[in-house]
Amino acid sequence: MAMSSAVGMELQDPKMNGALPADALGQEREGFLPSHPPAPGRKPIEFMDFEGKTSFGMSVFNLSNAIMGSGILGLAYAMAHTGVLFFLALLLCIALLSSYSIHLLLTCAGVVGIRAYEQLGQRALGPAGKVVVAAVICLHNVGAMSSYLFIIKSELPLVIGTFLDMDPEGGWFLKGNLLIIIVSVLIILPLALMRHLGYLGYTSGLSLTCMLFFLISVIYKKFQLGCAVGLNETAVESKNPPGLPIQGLNRSCEAQMFTVDSQMFYTVPIMAFAFVCHPEVLPIYTELCRPSKHRMQAVANVSIGAMFCMYGLTATFGYLTFYNSVEAEMLHMYSQQDLLILCVRLAVLLAVTLTVPVVLFPIRRALQQLLFPSRDFSWPRHVAIALILLVLVNVLVICVPTIRDIFGVIGSTSAPSLIFILPSIFYLRIVPSEVEPLYSWPKIQALCFGLLGVLFMAISLGFMFANWATGQSHVSGH
Repeated sequence: MAMSSAVGMELQDPKMNGALPADALGQEREGFLPSHPPAPGRKPIEFMDFEGKTSFGMSVFNLSNAIMGSGILGLAYAMAHTGVLFFLALLLCIALLSSYSIHLLLTCAGVVGIRAYEQLGQRALGPAGKVVVAAVICLHNVGAMSSYLFIIKSELPLVIGTFLDMDPEGGWFLKGNLLIIIVSVLIILPLALMRHLGYLGYTSGLSLTCMLFFLISVIYKKFQLGCAVGLNETAVESKNPPGLPIQGLNRSCEAQMFTVDSQMFYTVPIMAFAFVCHPEVLPIYTELCRPSKHRMQAVANVSIGAMFCMYGLTATFGYLTFYNSVEAEMLHMYSQQDLLILCVRLAVLLAVTLTVPVVLFPIRRALQQLLFPSRDFSWPRHVAIALILLVLVNVLVICVPTIRDIFGVIGSTSAPSLIFILPSIFYLRIVPSEVEPLYSWPKIQALCFGLLGVLFMAISLGFMFANWATGQSHVSGH
């Protein structure tokens, strides 16, 4: 979609800190900024000259797939360290805050006519803001890709070994490190080379179907197993001797409604990590058919609401199956010989594999905005960035020993930046005082929202480093 010449001129000069007048903001509330040819001799901003063709449903699939990833496997563990009611209350708060954060992003995008996260950073904070935003997006999405590939590394050997009735450590073709390389080359790379995100709507729908099967299976196994604590078929007994103490927990079939322990400061970042989709919001907005702020907010609300329900049900029934013995990787708690669980493992593996290209897309856009801001599209560059990213992530997954460290560190740093801090800064800096005065209630809300993110980051990192320093980070069977 082309931009008006006034907006184009304003965006070409990063030194200009003004914004569109109030009447332009009003036009955005009805639809996106009016379409006119760019000023003579000026090139349209990237992605603004692309006519969105992705339907509402496909956009919901893509955003839901971006939200729901490997974090769902750690939510029962999070519930074990917070309690059922406290967990659900926290989950609801984070879901509502994520929706509000997307509202801030879309408002800023409407004011200045930009639908690129990195360009919003430049508009709000200058060139340094563009670098910071690109770095945060890369950090978060590399962490997300790493967590997905880590699941492939740990689960795929078990699945193949069960099919072949072999010890997962038996053959060279059952080595997790080799398998993630094969999956990356044969499946992830071809999907990652697609030029537009909208094309991945069908694979996103398949990925969500797989995770829905995972949820249904978790609920079924709860009623089949009852209380699984103490059953020989669970991974709990195979990994932890009966007398091994678990800090702050008991091994009885008693659900805790509210609990606080040192591990809670790992679990809250896991919950925040599970709702981050902000780097994908603006690319999906760009490709949305008949784009408007209201329509994209509806996409976000439907996606976040659906994922809240799925997260809550998965965590509740997973926790009520294993109670305080549940691990951060819940699939390890079930019998490896169970046919249903074997199918669930395959479904989860397929789901996370198909999610990786969706998560890679914003990293590539961030790098292109940062390193090649004025270059036309180039297939060699497009392919090279995807290859380099996949190589780096594979190296990271091979070297990191546990998925919880990925969840904890990324959830404590990039997640609050993307959900809380950056959208609030954008809103305060970009929305003009003529539209919202500095001391107006919306801007006070945005300021408090950003401060909440800083507090969240400081507390989570502080307790996490304290646990590492005291040697408590490997408690609970990790």
